Amino acid sequence: MEQSDLGDLKKIKNIRSKIDNIDDKLLELLNKRASLVIEVGKVKLEGKRDFYVPAREKEIYQRLIRNNTGPFPNQALRNVFREIMSASLSLEKPLHVAYLGPKATFTHQACMHFFGLSAEFIPEKDIADIFDDVERGKVDFGVVPIENTTEGVVSHTIDMFVTSDIKICGEITMEVSLSLLNRTGKIHDVKKIYSHPHAIAECKEWLRGRFPDVPLFDVSSTAMAAQTSSEDLSSAAIASEFAATLYDLQVVERKIEDHSNNFTRFLVIGKKNPDKSGDDKTSVMFAVKDMPGALYEILKPFAERGINLTKIESRPQKGKAWEYIFFVDMDGHVSDSKVSKSIKELETKCSFMKIMGSYPKGGLKQ
Repeated sequence: MEQSDLGDLKKIKNIRSKIDNIDDKLLELLNKRASLVIEVGKVKLEGKRDFYVPAREKEIYQRLIRNNTGPFPNQALRNVFREIMSASLSLEKPLHVAYLGPKATFTHQACMHFFGLSAEFIPEKDIADIFDDVERGKVDFGVVPIENTTEGVVSHTIDMFVTSDIKICGEITMEVSLSLLNRTGKIHDVKKIYSHPHAIAECKEWLRGRFPDVPLFDVSSTAMAAQTSSEDLSSAAIASEFAATLYDLQVVERKIEDHSNNFTRFLVIGKKNPDKSGDDKTSVMFAVKDMPGALYEILKPFAERGINLTKIESRPQKGKAWEYIFFVDMDGHVSDSKVSKSIKELETKCSFMKIMGSYPKGGLKQ
């Protein structure tokens, strides 16, 4: 070995020694932090206060990112502290979260991003089951898909809010990338394809070009498609690459969605409105009769107070011809004076009105 190589190895050894010292200090500080979290948990228990506070987590992320001078990247910083807070929260009380299963659905991935890996995730077969779990107190929270940039709203989720008193407590927006998976990774073994209807629709042009004569089958989720394909050598699934690792499948082709920038938004649902975080969103639903100027009248209170409406969606009201339910997202918290006054004025113009929730705005998960 040359002298220069020996010198380099000595430098690397010295640097690694410094890294080890820093790691030991980090471990010591993590345990000190965990001890303080346990103290907070005891105070919350005595005062019967909520043990999970989304606004507090958002405040921590914002402060850390604001104070970060680099070179450690902000997204990685968030991921690290997401797991630190998830593990710390489990010392107070493990969170139980229901999601649209089975394992490896995009909803499952949204859960892990929002709550961290120390939460306990319970898969459900249907969106209605998730709402029921939350209502009955079987879980602390649920996570459900609400809309996709390609296929629009998830009607079943919206319909559930009409009859449920469950609140929106948070949101997650994820970039969705779809892959074709099977057991062999060989394209000539694909004789039939399974997936969720939305996923199939997101890849319809690709499928038409590559598999025009292969039958397509709808299943309840992309992960269910992967599970089905893992049991059938002649089938393939449109699902996430994450599903391939869980169901022992191979990737036939990646990024098969017709449009790039394909995002899905998920909602975190629970029984209570989170506290104000300072960067919030409020969602409401209301019903109006189909008459000239109806939409103008219901939007007027928000326009006059300068409130930004980020989404408006309408659906026919079941059992009432020519009447519609509107779903509106707006900037601000229901405790804000302008938002509160606008909603009260809106209520006087509606046959039905419900506040779905005020919650911290969610960032984009890449």
